[in-house]
Order: sequence, then C-alpha cells, then structure tokens
Amino acid sequence: MTRVWKWNRPVTVREVLEDLQKERSIAYTTVMTVLDNLHQKGWVRRESEGRAYRYEAVSTRAAYAAALMNEAWSQSDNAAAALVAFFGMMSEEQRQALQDAMRIVQLPQSPEPGAGNTGTPGEKPGENPDENPASRDEPGGR
Repeated sequence: MTRVWKWNRPVTVREVLEDLQKERSIAYTTVMTVLDNLHQKGWVRRESEGRAYRYEAVSTRAAYAAALMNEAWSQSDNAAAALVAFFGMMSEEQRQALQDAMRIVQLPQSPEPGAGNTGTPGEKPGENPDENPASRDEPGGR
C-alpha cells in the first residue's frame, strides 16, 4: 500500500515489483498475490489493462490512519482516559499537528442573539435570502 499511496495513481504489479526490487529480492507472484489480497479486502480497486491490472487505492493513507485510530478508540471502555493516555504518548510535533487539526475542524462561533440581523423588523435570522448566500446555491434558490 505504501507504493500505491506514494504514487497516487493506478499502478501495475510490474511497477511495484521493480520499485521493491531496488531494496530487496522479491518475486512477481508475491507482489501480484499481495495486490490481489488488497483488492479482495477492498483496499484497492483494479481495472484491466490488456493482460494486466492497474491497482488504485480506495482511500488515502490519512483516511486509513484515521480509521485505525477510530477503531482503537472505540475499543476503550473509557474514551476520555484513552485520549489522555494517547495524548501523553505524543511527540511535540504530533501535539502541534493535533492543534492544527483542531483549528481546522472547529466550527465558527454563533453570533450573539440579534447581532448581524439586518433584515426587516420581525424577520427571523436566516430568512432574508440576501443574508444567506447558501440559499442562492441550492437548486431552485435565488
């Protein structure tokens, strides 16, 4: 999977084999079996190209890592304690990455009641289509 993720494009058994052979001796049939197993498990999709297949990752390496973390976390009977222990194992670089990720996923704070409502008196926030640009993007919107 490392090669498939790294190249981020459909690859053949031959391409993976040639790259792996730079590091160690490995048989064509071994690489073919591994890619076939990954296909059967749903990790890669494949398309026929002549007499060979091209294999492509179904999800990103980041999505795979997130799924592993989620699965491990869900096995805990105390989610908070598991997170505290996990955070305690993190390097400073990992803690910074976590802080960066938290900033990305945090939702904007909701405004104070009545703040920013420039609609007509008695109009509820969000009812003025000029205030809600998303309504213009919806099918049938303005």
